[in-house]
Amino acid sequence: MTELAERLGFGPEDRIVIINCDDLGLCHAANDGTYDALRRGIATSASLMVPCPWSRDAAGAYRGEDVGVHLTLNAEFDTYRWTPITHAPSLLDGDGGFPRTLEDLWDHADLDEVRRECAAQIERAVLWGFDVTHLDSHMGALQLRPEFFDVYLDLAVEHGLPLRMAAASAERSVGFPFRRLAADEGVVFPDHFVLVREGVGSRRTLERVVMDLRPGVTELYVHPAVDTPELRAVGTDWHARVDDHALMTNDAHLQAMLERAGVKRIGWRPLRSLMRTR
Repeated sequence: MTELAERLGFGPEDRIVIINCDDLGLCHAANDGTYDALRRGIATSASLMVPCPWSRDAAGAYRGEDVGVHLTLNAEFDTYRWTPITHAPSLLDGDGGFPRTLEDLWDHADLDEVRRECAAQIERAVLWGFDVTHLDSHMGALQLRPEFFDVYLDLAVEHGLPLRMAAASAERSVGFPFRRLAADEGVVFPDHFVLVREGVGSRRTLERVVMDLRPGVTELYVHPAVDTPELRAVGTDWHARVDDHALMTNDAHLQAMLERAGVKRIGWRPLRSLMRTR
């Protein structure tokens, strides 16, 4: 799977990675951690959660970094909540925020309201001044069900944006050929995607896969945040987010592994340019 790499100007044996910082805008600590990972560390892109309370702060701190939209239809924390920017009734749970679980979302969401909400999130990011580079989906909500994937794919085509795509091995478990469907529409996406099974906290996964990356373009992802009382109050995964920040900014071991493996780091803009050229 080297066609994409060669179309981007790399060799057929080159190993290229996008290291994406998920959850920009989640909280102030995530904003500080993400921009530090991009400006001082080894991360190459980030994804903005537009409905979250600190997304406007993220827009104010933006300096042209490679940032996409982390299309958000869930608010998973017990006490830290955010809501649809379109105030869509089917996207609210009993206490007035987005559903906490994917199952609740999938069981109750109206697809027309999903489409309007996701389109509004992209439009707001553009209005705030972001040069949106790609789309991905918080908690995989738009990637793992065919009727939700249709919305995801339509938005990518409409806006000319590349997509995060689950690994090809996931197609059997989710029950539909999402990669072929996207390719048939001319949507560009990385060859490989490395899933962090712990959800948040990427150290073990990245250290395990770096030396065995396959040729082509691979997306890796992290959730960096700085250690603050605010972050600790958000949820129990705060320590993993702090460790991801350290991994991106202060971990000489990972940087040495990337160099030894000959890995080349890129953001999403080259994929966006390729897609729009096509």
